[in-house]
Amino acid sequence: MAKTPATNTWDPVLLISQIISMQTLHYLTMAMLLPPLLTIFAEPTSLEYEGGASNVGMIMDWRQMAGRPTSRQSSTDVAWRVLNAVWSGGKQVGTEDATGDEWDGRIDPRKGWIIAVCWMLASTADIYYLYSLIRRPRLILDFTLTLIFNHLVLTTYYSNALPASWFFWGVMAASACLTVVTAEQLCVKREMSEGLAVVPVDPNADEMEMGSLLRED
Repeated sequence: MAKTPATNTWDPVLLISQIISMQTLHYLTMAMLLPPLLTIFAEPTSLEYEGGASNVGMIMDWRQMAGRPTSRQSSTDVAWRVLNAVWSGGKQVGTEDATGDEWDGRIDPRKGWIIAVCWMLASTADIYYLYSLIRRPRLILDFTLTLIFNHLVLTTYYSNALPASWFFWGVMAASACLTVVTAEQLCVKREMSEGLAVVPVDPNADEMEMGSLLRED
């Protein structure tokens, strides 16, 4: 019998491409979901002083999800009350005339929940990405944990601080469980259905392996 070619060979180019694709698709999904939901449901004055709904820090800074201030200054500091300052990611990026409403420095609690919901929705979309790109059930856990680990590295670098919020870690754990369990089940179901597919037998074949086994009895 001729040997079948190996299908489990390690391909580093393919592996890296899949990791980058998964990370990119996850962030693209977040980028499509988060700005409109923040614009609709978040407190507008606080959102404006944080750089707006499209600020990359809304995705990359874990403190946004955790409801933590993104500046080292206290929320009661008078610097937060200056009317002619424009803030982005906790840093003053410009000034403007004092024509808008005053922001008292309080953190909008709805913003963290909105970001968490968007993360879970993006994780739901990751199920389809894993099902389509990764396909193998045994690799689902690895790619899911790799995605979250990469995000932890990026968000730590962006915020210059390790994530220190139970809410943030809870969202990461919940999204990982949802993605792994669902994607693995779908991939296993597909493999079982493909493995049980009936293959037509050539009627002109001289003998079948099963038939030869039956004749030995």
